[in-house]
Amino acid sequence: MISLRTHIVSLAAVFVALAVGLLLGSGGVSGRVLGAVTDRNADLQSQLTTVTAERDGLAAAARSADEFADRVGPAAIRGVLQGQRVLLVTSGPDPADVVAVTGLIGQAGGTIAGTVALTDAVGDPARGDQLRELASRLLPSGAQLPAAADTGSIVGGLVGGTLLGPGADPNGARSVLGGLSAAGFVAPGDQPGPADLVLVVTGGALIGVDAGDAAAVVARFTAQLDRLGRGAALVGRTGSADATGVVGVARADPGITKGVSTVDDVQSGTGRISAVLALREQLDQRAGRYGVAATASDGASPRA
Repeated sequence: MISLRTHIVSLAAVFVALAVGLLLGSGGVSGRVLGAVTDRNADLQSQLTTVTAERDGLAAAARSADEFADRVGPAAIRGVLQGQRVLLVTSGPDPADVVAVTGLIGQAGGTIAGTVALTDAVGDPARGDQLRELASRLLPSGAQLPAAADTGSIVGGLVGGTLLGPGADPNGARSVLGGLSAAGFVAPGDQPGPADLVLVVTGGALIGVDAGDAAAVVARFTAQLDRLGRGAALVGRTGSADATGVVGVARADPGITKGVSTVDDVQSGTGRISAVLALREQLDQRAGRYGVAATASDGASPRA
């Protein structure tokens, strides 16, 4: 009977013999294969060099466009928001975008009436019922919530009803925002004053199982504020126009974009100027889709 050790040694010998045979008998084939691989590698290296050069060129062009926007933009927007009070709403933005756009609104002659910072809890489906119940309790006497059942519209009606339009009520706003803050739906902050326009600043695409639903809440919130004030613009960074970005969800709903202006590249100088011009066009009762995404059907920027 053949032992296990003998069997293993025999198999090893067979494999060694096969390997030696391949090495001895395929020298020509190996040379041809090596040559083909070398040629293919050179071709890929050439393609990489070309793509890298194109990428660097595009990056340089983007930097030049931003520099141009930074230099010329303030002159282009000077006075376009003269005397207008702007309510700033934030939902997961990059702080640098908020600072930059706020400064440009001031250069355009507008003033920031205050900030409402939405937390992630607003878009959490698990807390939707709590938010609806809280909204009904916080509703000021004599005020009405929109007929829509979604939380974005309800909270938009609650906040907008106290801060926008002829029915703005500072005392009601203090109660509403205080209640939303205590429940974790709005970050604590100073009391905003009455406003004419609304600028909602977001980040890029949202992530997670409920990302699309969370983005829809902010998009509908914006739409409700647009109905209550003189207009609203919704802006975000690259990725915000994706399927799980707030801008992307808004653009997928004609009922929202017929009234709300959207910008999808607020991280750039051009996008930040576009955010201010989008508020201007809202005063003119126009709305558009601007930026660099495929859904930016109205171009890079509104008309100055």
